[in-house]
Amino acid sequence: MLSRRGFLSLAGMLGTAALAGCAPASEKAGELSTTLFCFDTVCTLRGVMPQEALDGAAALCDRFEQLFSRTIETSDVARINAAGGEPVEVAEETADLIAKALGYCEASDGRFDITIGAVSQLWDFHNEVVPDHADIEAALAHVDWHAVQTDGMTVRLLDPKAAIDLGGIAKGWIADALIAYFAGEGVESACVNLGGNVAVLGSKPDGSPWRVGIQDPDSAEGEGLIARIEIADGSVVTSGLYERSFERDGRRYWHILDPKTGYPVETSIESASIYASASIDGDGYTKTLFFMEPAEGIAYLESLGLAGLIATSDGELLATENSTFELL
Repeated sequence: MLSRRGFLSLAGMLGTAALAGCAPASEKAGELSTTLFCFDTVCTLRGVMPQEALDGAAALCDRFEQLFSRTIETSDVARINAAGGEPVEVAEETADLIAKALGYCEASDGRFDITIGAVSQLWDFHNEVVPDHADIEAALAHVDWHAVQTDGMTVRLLDPKAAIDLGGIAKGWIADALIAYFAGEGVESACVNLGGNVAVLGSKPDGSPWRVGIQDPDSAEGEGLIARIEIADGSVVTSGLYERSFERDGRRYWHILDPKTGYPVETSIESASIYASASIDGDGYTKTLFFMEPAEGIAYLESLGLAGLIATSDGELLATENSTFELL
């Protein structure tokens, strides 16, 4: 256990070298980057590659958003939710993401549940809307990941009033898909930053590891880092209560919802970071940690062979034995 006050968050934007989640030390010929707003966050793609590869990755981001968004009426997810229990043919990517997401639902004993959509669609963290208790209670009857049936590229909700929400895991799948795309294009050095998910391919152009910054969200405008980790290949994912939250009548509400209550999870964990070879593992397992006591969460990560940091509400940092995060 480490004692140092501060919460954890991946550096969400790459505006300066000091706050860079995965910024090379210097710009060289052949290094390209682009910044997009998608998946409800600022995303940065960069690396040594031809313009065509970078454009292709940006196009993939748009495709994935059009497939996975719960709020885009023509998306695969929205069509499944609106089908009234009828089977829906979806894209190969959607079928793969849902099938993998169900594995994390099972591994978490339902603490992570992609049918939380019946409840999450009632909440509005941007406009600070707290749903009526009666509406939450009614929606809870339709939260059960066992209701999702997959067969190849067909997805069906056995409960016609259930609703899928992939917001808790989609960015991990997308980050992995973008890294796989770059590798298929022959790119040897690349970094994908999707806000809370950073994934890298190979080392930086100069051969040194990528440096992923963990910033202190308590500081002004998110400035200042409290930890960092150097990686070559792999992904670092941070989930935190501060990412989307608001206060109402003296109570703080955050976006990680408990499938059992329909309200924000009651937890002593403020933030969790995981380093893993696959970004989807970081997404799938960080959410589960908020349903555990901090020490239990550390033991859980170690049982999975994952490296991580957990920040508690009383200011402590707990690290797995194999952690390579460096406190600043």
